[in-house]
Amino acid sequence: MATGELNPNHYPARRAAQVVQHYLNTRYGSPFRLIGVQTVHSGNAEDVADSGRKYQLELSVNDIITNTTQTCSAELFFPKGKGQQPPEVKASHEGLLKIDIKAQEEALYQKYKTNQTLMSAQYLPDSHGHIEPDMKPFWHLGILASSFIMLNESTENTLYNVAQVANITQLVAPCLHDLLNTYRLSIKEIIHWKMLFTWSPAEGVKVVQMKRLPHRHEREKSPKTN
Repeated sequence: MATGELNPNHYPARRAAQVVQHYLNTRYGSPFRLIGVQTVHSGNAEDVADSGRKYQLELSVNDIITNTTQTCSAELFFPKGKGQQPPEVKASHEGLLKIDIKAQEEALYQKYKTNQTLMSAQYLPDSHGHIEPDMKPFWHLGILASSFIMLNESTENTLYNVAQVANITQLVAPCLHDLLNTYRLSIKEIIHWKMLFTWSPAEGVKVVQMKRLPHRHEREKSPKTN
């Protein structure tokens, strides 16, 4: 792996920046605030004895929904050792919190908390990339919930994004059951996950349960018979 100064346009810096994106979404994300990395300005990587590798990044991040951009400094540590361990991330970006979204969050929360019919949706977005306007907050929630998975699963060799929320179902207000298709870009592999999470304006997204599902060809295998 590269050490020293990193080319901001090459994979080591981009992969590390993507981990920062997942981290910021787990900390600050909302159905009305979705954080993405816009530009990696500079990066540095170094080996830390035999314990792992540390990255330092300077980057610009933006709220994709409000199109607000701010600079951000981040430090990441990818531990080495037996078994995969999640990266450690230090990054804060209070500037993205300047836009007040409390009224929008509360309106969404109250609408679906008091609905007689529990919300359910499939294929966000659909095969044509379309999402109905009233379903966009739930697409954003799917991304936020999956950020916990992607952060936990990330290594120096991965670059995760969400391809599609296959199904999202409100079980008991404000609990949502989410079946995610997560896209592992580094090896072009579709990975399926099933999640149970809650969301409220006060608590944000809280993951209750997450489970990686077998690949489709594994699910379709017929059981062996004697």
